[in-house]
Amino acid sequence: MKYIIIAAIGALASILANKGIAVFNDGFRPIVPQYFDGQISRKELATMSFAISFGLVIGFGIPTSIAATIILIHCLLLTTDIIGTWCPDNNKGTIMAGVIGALYGLLILVGLDFVVTAFSYLPYNFLDALGSVSKYVTVAFAIFPALAVAYQHGFKKGAITAGIVVAVYFLIKKFGVITLGEGVSIALNGEGMAMLAGTIAMLAFAASVKGEAGTANTDLVDVFSEKVAKIRKNWFLLAIMGGLLACGTSMAMIAGDPISLALVSNGAISEAAMAAAARAIGFIPLVFTTAIVTGVYGPAGCTFVFVMGLLFFNNPLVAMIAGAAVMIIELLLINVFAKGMDKFPGVKDMGEHIRTSMNKVLEVALLVGAVASAEAMSAAVGLSGIGALFVIGCLLLNRVSKKPIVELAVGPVACILYGILINLLVVIQLVTLAA
Repeated sequence: MKYIIIAAIGALASILANKGIAVFNDGFRPIVPQYFDGQISRKELATMSFAISFGLVIGFGIPTSIAATIILIHCLLLTTDIIGTWCPDNNKGTIMAGVIGALYGLLILVGLDFVVTAFSYLPYNFLDALGSVSKYVTVAFAIFPALAVAYQHGFKKGAITAGIVVAVYFLIKKFGVITLGEGVSIALNGEGMAMLAGTIAMLAFAASVKGEAGTANTDLVDVFSEKVAKIRKNWFLLAIMGGLLACGTSMAMIAGDPISLALVSNGAISEAAMAAAARAIGFIPLVFTTAIVTGVYGPAGCTFVFVMGLLFFNNPLVAMIAGAAVMIIELLLINVFAKGMDKFPGVKDMGEHIRTSMNKVLEVALLVGAVASAEAMSAAVGLSGIGALFVIGCLLLNRVSKKPIVELAVGPVACILYGILINLLVVIQLVTLAA
């Protein structure tokens, strides 16, 4: 049963990514529509999926999974993003994505530690450092509503929104820990709550824009509903995906986050369900906002499917039905939310500003993460400063290249190249590993 479920998850998630219906990486979601709009090539899309997700799979997902003998969903669904986008955008490519995704799911289940072991044979194992490339993406996303407000309404209102975001983030980080007793506690998602506050402010400013009498509703009708309709027409596939994920969670085979994973491994199922629910609530603004603007959903939705799996633990059939149901409910709610947004003057223009701000945030977050990652590698061989020089140099040289790669991918790709370079230098004994 486990082999069937994990293969089905891998296959369907890869197909959803291949068709541009749903991707798991929140930072990758705003990039996918750029391919379908003809702004970037399939090769560039695939490069971005690899660059953004590979470090997290190897440096975070797989090691965390090995520690608890439960698969952290990141090491599965981040890779299916890569598999789906690397396969061609045609019927053969879709079939190929499904087959490779299924095989990868089985591989993860039976050989979880293979990749980590392989990297451990390198003279310098740079997996931990590579995981830093994407470490700032989630927290950086919290500020995109403030940037969107600044683009649309000016610096002053943008600064006010940024102040709200930072204040909420500080308060949640400082006081957002709920103690359940017996040494178990739940930390509210600071990034999610901060983004929620920023999104509310963004909507409030957009709603305050006055439209011309008699034209506002005509101009704004279905601006966002069209994007949501693209998602909702695939409701059946998404419902199956939600059911499979809930089923796998119920079988203690997968987990949606490290906290619930650790709690499940210790037999604290109720606490794990509460932790997963708190995390899912924090993800609502991120998933809904990116979905409405891009027309691309997440294979796990807002991650409530994992909560269903934990609520019906050891009852996989019921969990599967509940997971499918909660995914459908999410799609109904996102449609209601999108239609509500359509009615407000100013929201039409806000969509373009959201897309622009998301890309800007990603550029900065990945560059900062890449510099931090490269510097961590440099510290391992006593070459502080050279990592930052390497990444920034790659970025600037890429800009003047005749065939530049997507700038968002430069930082992550540069870090991978830098890690390989350090290993070569260690082999030829030009540098030595720090004690």
